[in-house]
Amino acid sequence: MDSLKWLLPNITAPTWMDVIIAIALCIVGWLFQHFVIKKMINRTVIFLKNRQRNFQATVLAQFNKAIRYAFMFAVIVLSLTILLKENLFTNAVTKNFVLSIIVFFPFKGVYDVLHFYTKQPLTLNNDEEPNVLLPFFLRIGKVLIMILAMFTIASFWDFNLNGFLTGIGLTGVAIAFGIRDTLAHVFGGMSVALDNPFQIGDWVATEDQKIEGTIEDINLRSTLIQTGDKGLVYVPNSYLVNRPIYNLSKREKRKCEQFLFVAAENEEETLRSALSAIQKEIYLHAQTEKDMIHVFIDEFYPTSYRVLVRFFVATNDTAVMLNVRQDILFAIRQIFQELNIIVANPAEEEWISNEK
Repeated sequence: MDSLKWLLPNITAPTWMDVIIAIALCIVGWLFQHFVIKKMINRTVIFLKNRQRNFQATVLAQFNKAIRYAFMFAVIVLSLTILLKENLFTNAVTKNFVLSIIVFFPFKGVYDVLHFYTKQPLTLNNDEEPNVLLPFFLRIGKVLIMILAMFTIASFWDFNLNGFLTGIGLTGVAIAFGIRDTLAHVFGGMSVALDNPFQIGDWVATEDQKIEGTIEDINLRSTLIQTGDKGLVYVPNSYLVNRPIYNLSKREKRKCEQFLFVAAENEEETLRSALSAIQKEIYLHAQTEKDMIHVFIDEFYPTSYRVLVRFFVATNDTAVMLNVRQDILFAIRQIFQELNIIVANPAEEEWISNEK
């Protein structure tokens, strides 16, 4: 006790009864928060979920620990007050510390809510197309909450915030020149969040096809993309905003484009009949779009014609598209055999395909 008198000069030595009361109070407080407060919060969360108030239920559930920890801290301070016979809530030496801890818990609760929705953003609203870029803003919110909590607690200790902020401002200018690339990625991430070109789960590809895969996460500095071979690529946001990005998940149809080479010695009428038959086969297929079918000779070579076959499949599934294209190719082969179409063999490949 003598070692504490430099901090609390008015404290007195506790009696055994004071020790027993303080310990009993802590035990009762722990039992109360564990079996009463915790169960009340859990039942309230279930009640709100049954009333379809999922947001309120989630917020209360995330505040669960902060509420119980704040209660236990108050019980401990009260027990020490009884033990030391000194009101720690109002004592000039300890009140700032007690107040700082009490203020910390509400900020902790808000931080936990933001952290929860950072990991599970889809439950925040009931829109048909939720804003899954919300974790980007929530991460910023978590940083702001920590800064606000720090400044709020510092104000209790008469910390010179003006001088601190001025120093940060001057230092920030110097640091900004050294982290230009990082800032470019961060502002790129802000552009991604504002433009909303893709969402978590979307399948995207860059124009040069160097990066293609599914969006796994969007951070302040980079975007995480899982490639087709299950590899993970961390792509700087500035790279994404400075290049055309194809959001392949938003496609409602797939284009099939095929080039066929037929010999120039084929009769014109026979070729026209073959092209009409191919167009009819494409039209009659159940999964092709009927409003845009192109089957025409588009280039002429000394010994051959190039035939363009272009149509669209009403799907975004690559396997379905390839299956339809396979059906059309078999049909084309059969038509050529029936009409005795002579296939050319130019210097380039006989069959050149391109799907988009």
